[in-house]
Amino acid sequence: MALLGNDLAFARALTAHEHENVMALGNRKLYAADTHLLSEGDRSGHVMIILEGWVTVSVATDRGATRLILGLRGPGELLGEMAALDSHPRSATVRALGPATAQVIPGDAFRRFLAQHPRVSGLVIRQLTFRLRSADQERSALASLTVLQRLAVRLTELSRAEPAGPYTPSAPRPLPAGTVVRLAQDELAATVGATREAVAKALRLLRDQRIVRTGTRLIEILDPELLALLADGHADGHHE
Repeated sequence: MALLGNDLAFARALTAHEHENVMALGNRKLYAADTHLLSEGDRSGHVMIILEGWVTVSVATDRGATRLILGLRGPGELLGEMAALDSHPRSATVRALGPATAQVIPGDAFRRFLAQHPRVSGLVIRQLTFRLRSADQERSALASLTVLQRLAVRLTELSRAEPAGPYTPSAPRPLPAGTVVRLAQDELAATVGATREAVAKALRLLRDQRIVRTGTRLIEILDPELLALLADGHADGHHE
């Protein structure tokens, strides 16, 4: 399961010349918090490069109103490239977590740019491959892991993000006790494909075993080693 991209953000992988040229293809647009930048099933074909703010990428599940968050994307990341390349409906919904700014580029202009810049085309292909594999892993995890395991995996991943940007990936490092993940329980539930009630029950188990402490929109990791064992399926949440 991987919520944060571990690949270099698209815009930061471009040369200065490539960056200037691709940005010139579109226009800057501002989005309010909770606004949909892209909607699953739509037939629009433009792409977006996030300039400021953070967004969630989610898909509908078999449970109807429940959505599964596949990723959190931030500055420099490219969105909407799949529909722009294959002309099929949007495969996911992108929603702004807070105020966000994006460069919106028409699909036909982006396709012409890729045809003229093979190196950039290769970057897009690698990003698509990584994201498709991540999405497959998410769906597989829903079938093979318990809610408690999925929650342990997610908390471990999110707690390794840089403090200056709560959804910014960083190199894996040992987690100090007291690391805080700042997400509400309903948001956390959407990242593991579970109901809020199921996540609340799993958090209660972790709390009872003094693995985490919960507060308003935060979860503090008290025992990162045991949490990591739970994530790997080597513990059941009970210890002396």
